[in-house]
Amino acid sequence: MWHVSATHSLIQLLGAIALLLWGLHMVRTGIVRGFGSQLRTIIGRSVANRVKAMLAGIGVTMVVQSSTATALIVSSFASSGLIGAAPALAVMLGADIGTTLVAQILSFDLTLLSPMLIFIGVVLHKTLERTLHRQIGRAAIGLGLMLLSLKIIVTTSEPMRDSPVLGTLFTSLSGEPLIALLLAALLTWMAHSSLAVVLLVMSFASTGMVSIPLALTMVLGANLGGVLPPVMATLNEGVLARRVTFGNAAFKVIGVAVCLPFVGFLPSLLEQLEGSALRQVVNFHTAFNLMIALVFIFLVPVAARISERLMPLIESADEPERPRFLDTTAIESPAVALNCAAREALRMGEYVETMMRGVITVIQETDTMKTTELKDMDDLVDRLYEDIKIYVTKISRQEVDEPESQRITEILSFATNLEHIGDIIENLLEMAAKKDKKQLRFSDEGIAEIGELHTKVAANLTLAMTVFMSGDIAVAHQLVKQKRVVNALERRVTENHMQRLRQGRRESIETSALHLDILRDLRRIHSHITAVAYPVLDAAGELKKSRLKKGA
Repeated sequence: MWHVSATHSLIQLLGAIALLLWGLHMVRTGIVRGFGSQLRTIIGRSVANRVKAMLAGIGVTMVVQSSTATALIVSSFASSGLIGAAPALAVMLGADIGTTLVAQILSFDLTLLSPMLIFIGVVLHKTLERTLHRQIGRAAIGLGLMLLSLKIIVTTSEPMRDSPVLGTLFTSLSGEPLIALLLAALLTWMAHSSLAVVLLVMSFASTGMVSIPLALTMVLGANLGGVLPPVMATLNEGVLARRVTFGNAAFKVIGVAVCLPFVGFLPSLLEQLEGSALRQVVNFHTAFNLMIALVFIFLVPVAARISERLMPLIESADEPERPRFLDTTAIESPAVALNCAAREALRMGEYVETMMRGVITVIQETDTMKTTELKDMDDLVDRLYEDIKIYVTKISRQEVDEPESQRITEILSFATNLEHIGDIIENLLEMAAKKDKKQLRFSDEGIAEIGELHTKVAANLTLAMTVFMSGDIAVAHQLVKQKRVVNALERRVTENHMQRLRQGRRESIETSALHLDILRDLRRIHSHITAVAYPVLDAAGELKKSRLKKGA
């Protein structure tokens, strides 16, 4: 009979744990999507001193309910050079305290609050249209589900106390603290949430399923496992990011190593503070992280210097090939992520601009090294285009409003046009190589006219980048007007070339096909440049169905 009820209880317990994790995910997602930019601003402005940085970490993590999310934001700032290792580590010390304060709040009996939060959250999410209000509703639903799941876990765990199998298992773990520690760390890594595991252990301890010493050991394991997700996430994010996550991991490892031998002596001390098993567990969790913060807040400059020696910043020739601004931690906050994508697209544009300036040199004179350099740069442009496209696609899967959707279109259009321009420039490089191979020479007038058209096109590429970043309607109109100017210039220099052919000029006759192809490709490049203006004008209602409105 017990076997049937235990199986039923186990299924309920697993479902409640899953509900806890899902509720935590909803809270984090709602807060990050609704207030992500403000939270990142708080962290970015908290670098003045260690105490201020730690307080910012406490506040942000209490709101997000995830020290992992805070760690990823901080490490992305460090990777971009926006925050040093010492203040970043101070923020992480605060983040760990923040998770304990959330656990403290959730340890109280808030059962009646659960249905109210779920009801309010559903109303907000379903009836309001503003993204911010919908995300607040999402967070409220998540918090309600977390409270509901904790109640289910406690209720379900009570009949399982009498299980001889579970009794033997937990008794065995009590005798093997290191195994219990590693098991809790593994569960935390799998759940990607130390808060969830601490709440679970807290619930088990409140029903007597787990003894207090074992619960404290598992709390240490949850703290240890909590550093693994950010460490794993920053393995490929560069040295500056790894210094933050590895430094914070070192703090936790040292703290666990010091506390573990004394776990058996702590229950009597904790009982003097509060007799409830549940409160003993959560108080230990808070005390452990407070102890680490109070000790290491004075040592973060030393820790930063040690991390710099152990993980020196080595300049790599391949470093420019990596995206610099595509912060994966910002994807759940579309407004922030789109700004990251726009900065990376602008960086891509700078490479294309360099290619544009360099290609005329290769056309005018033989320069094999320059040709190779520009072709390698085109490969870089292609890779950046793929990275931006994938990143923006991930943003589009989030809950975005109309302006954000329009910005997604603008970024994709800009990046796509830049990629096409890079391909055309590569084609121009092939033409220049063909000219050199056949030892052909343009006429003086012909090369001057190619240079004149190139100068105009290159200037408008800079103008297009201004339009993309500013969204200025007047500048966008100016760019579109330049299309007619460049087309007229291309027709004029083409007619001049045809006139030289009629005169029988030898250089013009030998290079005619190349000359006309270069003019055609420069015009094609300019078409892609002016295309940058159309999404901006369309978003402003400045386009008719088939042509620009009057004044364009």
